[in-house]
Amino acid sequence: MRRYSILFALFLSFYVLPAQTIQRPKLVVGIVIDQMRWDYLYRFYDVYKPDGGFKRFLSQGFSCENTFIPYTPTVTAAGHTCAYTGSVPAIHGIVGNNWWDRQKKKLVYCTDDDSVQPVGSASTWGKMSPRNMFATTIGDELRLATNFQSKVIGIALKDRGAILPAGHSATAAYWYDYAGNFITSSYYMKELPSWVKAFNNRKLVDSLYQFKWDLFLPKSVYPKYCTQDQEWYETRPLGTDQTMFPYDLSRFAGKDYAKIASTPYGNMYTEAMAEAAVTAERLGRNSATDFLAVSFSSPDYIGHAFGPNSWEQLDDYARLDETLGKFFAFLDRYVGKGNYTVFLTADHAVAHVPNFSIENKLPGGAFADLEITKGMNEGLKAKYGKERIIIDTYNYMVVFNDSLIEAANLNREEIENWTVSYLRKQKEIMQAFRIADLNTTPITATQRERINNGYYFPRCGDVAFILKPGYVEGTGNGTSHGLWNPYDSHIPLLWYGWGIKQGKTNREIYMTDIAPTVAALLHIQMPSGCVGKVIEEVNR
Repeated sequence: MRRYSILFALFLSFYVLPAQTIQRPKLVVGIVIDQMRWDYLYRFYDVYKPDGGFKRFLSQGFSCENTFIPYTPTVTAAGHTCAYTGSVPAIHGIVGNNWWDRQKKKLVYCTDDDSVQPVGSASTWGKMSPRNMFATTIGDELRLATNFQSKVIGIALKDRGAILPAGHSATAAYWYDYAGNFITSSYYMKELPSWVKAFNNRKLVDSLYQFKWDLFLPKSVYPKYCTQDQEWYETRPLGTDQTMFPYDLSRFAGKDYAKIASTPYGNMYTEAMAEAAVTAERLGRNSATDFLAVSFSSPDYIGHAFGPNSWEQLDDYARLDETLGKFFAFLDRYVGKGNYTVFLTADHAVAHVPNFSIENKLPGGAFADLEITKGMNEGLKAKYGKERIIIDTYNYMVVFNDSLIEAANLNREEIENWTVSYLRKQKEIMQAFRIADLNTTPITATQRERINNGYYFPRCGDVAFILKPGYVEGTGNGTSHGLWNPYDSHIPLLWYGWGIKQGKTNREIYMTDIAPTVAALLHIQMPSGCVGKVIEEVNR
C-alpha cells in the first residue's frame, strides 16, 4: 500500500510542479552601421576607447571575422533586409534602394507606400511601410512566438534603416524627416506617442548644431590613418565653403535640418532616440523578450562624401565608438548587464574614392554610368529608329523599355546582344551578359552566386554587367558601394551579452546567418524566407 502511495505522490508532483520555461534575454538589440568596412575594427583599433563600444564587443563578445554579403547589389535597403530576414533579394524582393518595377512600369523606392499617410509630419518621407518586402523578419517571428506580447521597434535616420529591420508586425518604426523630427506612418499608428512628441519638442538637432564639428582626437593622430584633411576629390556636404575642420554647424540651426546626417552628431541623435524608446516603451522590462533594431546612418553620408581614408570618417568612427559605449552603459543600468543580447553588423562596406585610387596608383577609377546609358540609347536609336529603348541602368543591370519594344515588334534578343557587345567594349567593365545567359557565362562561382541571389525578375533588368575591381559609378569624387568585391561585401559581425560566449572565428560566414542565429538563441522559428545557417560558435 505504501508503494502505491509513493507512486501516487510522484504522479501528482508531475502535474503540480511548475513547467520549465524557455530562457531568453530580456531584450535583443540589433545594430546596423550604415557603411562599415570590416577593417575599421582593426585599422582604427588604437583610437577606440577601453569603455567604448567596439572594444567591448572585441574583448567581451564574439567576432565573426570573415563575414560576407552573399548577393549583389550591396546597398542599404537590401543589407538591412538581409540581416533581419536571413534571406536574399531573390526571395525577400528588396533588390536595391530603388528599382524599375516591370508590373507597375515605374521607378519604385524600397519602402514606398502610397496607401499610408505620414504621422508626425506632412512630408512625403512619411508615406512608407515594409509592404514591398516579401519575407518576415526575426522581429516578426519573435512577435509570433510570444503571441505579439514582445515589443519590436526600429529606429534610424533613414526610413529604410528603421522600417525593413523592424518587419511587418512591428510595434513601431521611427525615422527622420530631415526637418528636425522623428516620424512614422499610418501603417503603424494614427498618432505619434506622447514620448516621441516630447523627444521632438526637445529640438536636439538645433542644440547639436551649436557644437562645431571639430577634431575629436589629437590633431597628430589623423595623419597616421588618413590623407590630408582637405582633399580635392572629397565632396562638400556641409557647404562649398567648408572644406576642412572645423565645420561650423550653427549656420544650419532653424534652417537646414538635413545637414545633421552628414556629421557624427547624427549618430548621437539616433542613440538619444534609442534611449528614449527603451525607457518609454520599457523595453527589456516587459513580460516577454523585446527587440530594438537601431541603424546608424551618418557613417554612410560621411563616407560617401569624404571616403574611407578621410579625417572626417576617422573622426566619425572615434565618436561612434564613444556613442556605442554610452548606449551600452545605459543598457547596463536600465536592462541590466547580462540581461540583453546585442549584435552589430553593417549593411555594406565601401570602395576607396576613385580619384584617391588613381592618385595612389591603385587599380580602379570612375565609371560614368550616365554617359554609358546615353551612348547605348544613341546607338540603339541609330539601329532601330526609336528613342530611349533603354530606360536606365539600376543596380548594375540594364532596364529596357518593354512596352516600346513590344509595340514596335523589335527583336528583344538582338537588342540584348547588341547591349552586351557595347558594354564589353567599355574599359571599366570586366564582363557583361544577358541574364538569360548568367549561368553559362564564364565568370567565377562567387560572382555568379551573388548575382543569382540578387535577382528577382519583376524588379531587375535583362542585361547585367560587372565592373573591374576599384571602379565606382560616378565622377571619381566621393565614393560608393554596391558590388560583390570584398571592399563592399566584407562586413563586421559582432555579438555580445546574454547567451554569447567570448571568442572569434575566421570561418566564412554570411549576413544571412544572423537571423537564424538569433532565432536559435531565442528558440523561435527562423524568418519565412531564411536561407542562412546558425553560427554555432557564437552561443554559449
